[in-house]
Amino acid sequence: MASFLSSLASVDPVALSVGPFSVHWYGLAYICGVALGVALSYYFAQRWGLSFTTDDLLTIILCLLVGIVVGGRLGYCVFYGGSYYWLHPLKIFALSVGGMSFHGGFIGSVLAGLVASRWVDVPFLTLIDLGAISAPIGLFLGRLTNFINEELWGRVTSLPWGVVFAGAGSLPRHPVQLYEALLEGVVLLVVMVILARRIPPPPQGTLFGWFLTLYGSFRMMTELVREPDAHLGFLAGGWLTMGMVLSIPMIICGIALLVWSKKHATMLE
Repeated sequence: MASFLSSLASVDPVALSVGPFSVHWYGLAYICGVALGVALSYYFAQRWGLSFTTDDLLTIILCLLVGIVVGGRLGYCVFYGGSYYWLHPLKIFALSVGGMSFHGGFIGSVLAGLVASRWVDVPFLTLIDLGAISAPIGLFLGRLTNFINEELWGRVTSLPWGVVFAGAGSLPRHPVQLYEALLEGVVLLVVMVILARRIPPPPQGTLFGWFLTLYGSFRMMTELVREPDAHLGFLAGGWLTMGMVLSIPMIICGIALLVWSKKHATMLE
């Protein structure tokens, strides 16, 4: 098992090269995640009796891409960059330096949804409920590319499926990226689809509330075996990480939204 996973982790991060141009798996994951996510959301929009024009879909996709990329990059710089980006602000635009933050991309996508909902005249909670259904697809693909890129690895382990990552020393580590792909991707997608298939659909905000609660909980679980960023380390008591700190508000907001949506029970018309 360990040797098989190690061979997967050693896959070239560059999927295709043509002359001076290279296409990375990470970029393909973003494109495929958005495309498949929009297709799934569109299916459920039709199932719920909503109608989107081609212009509406393009507007939503554009807003989503901008929100994810800008939010993800700024989120990384603010949450994980320490003082580096304050001292080197132009490096914010150097995407090869540092990375992206899910929590930042999440905030960016929610703000993008707020803008898009006004432009396409669809209730905000309905639009982000649709986004909650498809978001696990992007999470699944993104975590797989984290594994291929040999980044965001786990802590040292003696379990038989431990993987030796280049740049992380010679000791086997938890393949946390795969744990997250399973929980944040597969399990969360199954739950979202089961909830979304109900007729009539759940009250507005219900799906988004479950997404926040479950993602935050899954992220808290995987952070227990994930290696914290070297320049941040543990934030308190030798166990708290930045990922946990950012996930706690998601869980709280998710539970609050579930209670609110059940109490108000605003249904799609």
